[in-house]
Amino acid sequence: MSHITRSPQQPDPGPDAAAAGPRATDGAAAGPDAGTVVPEPTAAGAGTPEKPAEGTDGGARAEAEPPEGAGAFDGRDPSAGDDAEDPPVGGIPPTPDRAEAAPDDTTPDGGDPDAGDPDTGDPDTEDPATSDTAAPSAARGTGNDAPDAGHPPQDRAADRTSEPAPGDTAPDAGELTAVEGGGPASDGDAPGPPAARVRAGWWGWRLAHPRAARAVTVATTVLSVALVLFALLVPNHLDRLTAGAFLRIPAEGILLAGLLLVLPPRARRIVAVIAGVGLGLLTVLKFVDMGFYSVLDRPFDLVLDWILFDDAAQFLKESVGRTGALLAVIAVVALVVALLVLVALAVVRLSSLLAGHRQAAVRTTLVLGTAWITCVTLGVQVTDVPVAAKLDANLLENRAHQVRAGIRDGRVFARQASVDAFADTPPDQLLTGLRGKDVLFTFIESYGRSAIEDPAMAEQVDAVLKDGSSSLKAAGFSSRSGWLKSPIAGAGSWLAHSTFLSGLWIKNQQRYRSLTSSDRATLTRYFQKTGAWRTVGIVPGVRRAWPEGKFFGLDHIYDSEHLGYEGPYFSWTPVPDQFTLEAFERLEHGRKDREPMMAEIILASSHNPWAPVARMVDWDDLGDGSLFEQIKMEGKDPKEVWKNPDDVRTEYRKAIEYSLHSLIEYVERYGDENTVLVFLGDHQPNPTVTGSGAGKDVPVTVVAHDPKVLEKISGWNWTEGLKPAEDAPRWGMDKFRDRFMTAYGPHPDAAGAASAP
Repeated sequence: MSHITRSPQQPDPGPDAAAAGPRATDGAAAGPDAGTVVPEPTAAGAGTPEKPAEGTDGGARAEAEPPEGAGAFDGRDPSAGDDAEDPPVGGIPPTPDRAEAAPDDTTPDGGDPDAGDPDTGDPDTEDPATSDTAAPSAARGTGNDAPDAGHPPQDRAADRTSEPAPGDTAPDAGELTAVEGGGPASDGDAPGPPAARVRAGWWGWRLAHPRAARAVTVATTVLSVALVLFALLVPNHLDRLTAGAFLRIPAEGILLAGLLLVLPPRARRIVAVIAGVGLGLLTVLKFVDMGFYSVLDRPFDLVLDWILFDDAAQFLKESVGRTGALLAVIAVVALVVALLVLVALAVVRLSSLLAGHRQAAVRTTLVLGTAWITCVTLGVQVTDVPVAAKLDANLLENRAHQVRAGIRDGRVFARQASVDAFADTPPDQLLTGLRGKDVLFTFIESYGRSAIEDPAMAEQVDAVLKDGSSSLKAAGFSSRSGWLKSPIAGAGSWLAHSTFLSGLWIKNQQRYRSLTSSDRATLTRYFQKTGAWRTVGIVPGVRRAWPEGKFFGLDHIYDSEHLGYEGPYFSWTPVPDQFTLEAFERLEHGRKDREPMMAEIILASSHNPWAPVARMVDWDDLGDGSLFEQIKMEGKDPKEVWKNPDDVRTEYRKAIEYSLHSLIEYVERYGDENTVLVFLGDHQPNPTVTGSGAGKDVPVTVVAHDPKVLEKISGWNWTEGLKPAEDAPRWGMDKFRDRFMTAYGPHPDAAGAASAP
């Protein structure tokens, strides 16, 4: 079928033409050859179907056009009043027998009933549902319905656009942009009344380029199918993002298709929009999960993790600058909005496709549903992935449980925090086994079990630990090592620090806020409570106000701005570890006539992204840190490093080696008989380094010059040296506080219930 428009040059046929009778029905008038003009039957005495009347134009079909303007005859009975029903276009109402004859499959003159099929591409035939002017009847007129012999019909060619070039394929009725009153462009639930006019979609482009329009239509439909299937089947973990993940049958898609097929048009559109937006949001959640699994080795918590987006934005700003961070945030927001809109539009388009091909859609839905049930029953898999998928349903179910657990978590944590085995212990009985000692609790950023046991890194890191054990032993120090299970992995160091110091399982930001706003005593606060130690914090990673420092019981805090460092940042790391330890010695530990001290020291050089990495220099040459400018220039660009996971592991290993060297050399250089060092990792590095499923274990070591210090923990059965054995004891990180205080002080009268990891 060709698309038709009215010719702007068509002359006014006048009143006589308006009364001449209805236009011959398109499709019924066409002969076997597309485009052939069939003579119009005339009134009695003016000719017969076999012999046209004299004065007519070879039997050409006429199209009556009502004149425009006041006084034009509109086919309405003047006596009917304003409530009379409008007649069909052309002004001549059909007689009852004509209306009943309209759907007849045959023509009065024996013409081919299929000659008017829209797929024939005949420029002079129209589909009744998409015609420019609704035809009053599909049958030939006789008697009063025939045109007057004295007025020849108008030439049809004046009302048509040019014929398509040979070989062109006319687009089908469904390609019309919009049809008023029904037709193929409607939802297809039931045949509507004849169309009043066809709008040339895309500002007439579809009419001018039917073949290209058809290609765009098909491509859009294919892309809609692909996008919806992608949204339904994409996993929420990068390790599961394989080709086999998309060779599955989604149960959610089958159920949605069945629902859309049984709904009426208006409800179907509404449900399609809602389902599309919901599917888009679910897809966004999957992408967020991918990021959380890649960094924190866990999914996003819909209740508790929103605060981490602010931390992520701050990390971006500190890593790539304010402008880069702003552009990244804008890009992420734009992508999220685009995804929601595109998925919603895709579902709406497919809902119309289902409605327009209802029988085929019903059969296909039933077949897919049967196949899904069969695959579930037989356990069919492709590349170890079940063919019958209900990924989105499982994801929603898990998140529902997560939300309920998150809401309850506040009450659960409050009960745990209310129990403290040492809360009533007199200060003079606390930590008596360490009186007079300088106790240094030192966290090494991202120092996890993988650094010691991963074959790609173990050889070099083990060599550092082995040499360190030997050199410390030569300096009079002994050490014992074990394993702790951190509450987090990949990031969130403050949660690990607070777990270690508070004796509570701080696994999320909600618990951290509850802890720091409570009166729970941390390990560092108990040192302060005794009055026997000066408590200080060396926190080079802190670049903003840190009011929580007072909660941890620190008399004085040195952040990145108060260590005297004038050198460059190393990506995220503000101060290299060697300089941090030297500043601690200069500002606190090396002061004469000081009292014993307890220090919390956080080393940050092994923080993500691990490039460029500082290197050891002579301690006497550190100065104000300016010499690190050259060292940074010699390092690697993190953007280049992160293009290859093997390079990331290599740079991570070098960063851990640098932190260990800094700490071991510090103890050798500045440690004495009163030095007690407890150092540990805060969490495992992210899965780019460890791979998935690496666990959350971190090594922990106690180093002391006084043999009595280690004798008090002999019952822990830790491994001798700086490297814990593979089968060394493994505790939850929240267990350390109470066991440490028990080992170095009187046993509490009543043991409190400990929080479970």
